[in-house]
Amino acid sequence: MDFNQKVVFITGGSRGIGRACAIAFANLGAQVVFGYAGNEAAASETLALLQARGKAIRFDIADTPSCAKAVETVIAEFGRLDVLVNNAGIAVDGLVVRTKDEDWDKQLDVNLKGAFALIRAAARPMIKQRGGAIVNLTSVVGETGNAGQVAYSASKAGLIGLTKSVARELASRNIRVNAVSPGLIETDMTSRLSAETRAKMIEEIPLSRLGVAAEIANAVVFLASDEASYITGEVLRVNGGMYM
Repeated sequence: MDFNQKVVFITGGSRGIGRACAIAFANLGAQVVFGYAGNEAAASETLALLQARGKAIRFDIADTPSCAKAVETVIAEFGRLDVLVNNAGIAVDGLVVRTKDEDWDKQLDVNLKGAFALIRAAARPMIKQRGGAIVNLTSVVGETGNAGQVAYSASKAGLIGLTKSVARELASRNIRVNAVSPGLIETDMTSRLSAETRAKMIEEIPLSRLGVAAEIANAVVFLASDEASYITGEVLRVNGGMYM
């Protein structure tokens, strides 16, 4: 898989799965631009790992004009955009009867509306190029649902519908759109789980362990590469058999 001369834009790229994706693409020759919300220290760490192949853009993914401006910045500097990875996401857990409007809105704005805004902005230069790849990071709970994560699950389920619809719209322009659905992965988000909850969840995973960010990055890189040239509108599950 060769990404030389290609430009990749990854949201939420300063930590976790986003950072792993950035490193994987850079190692394959890509120029990587990653977005981050505000953690300057984490962004600097990622830039150091990417060295000359990295650039960071700080912006609010929940703000539609900021998403459009971020894509414009990439095009202005590098002249093209070959791959968009919508990875940024937040989770505010809570049962449906206790979920506040603001918590619902925030998760839908970041996890779903932000991805939509970036896809809309990125589609224009990709159409002009007559090619590109978009990979959206959904979640196993977007397919199964999860008690206590009503807003997060809804946003990730919506992302699957968005993926399939845009894949149909952009296929004629040689733009492929797919999703990766991670299961339980070692990230900052899962590190907050109690030992009891963690052990109980691992019992439900046939491979009997959590995944690591690099395993998700491998799937993202594959779907973005020419090796997946006849794959679009798909959801690739990387969950250790947690959901089949």
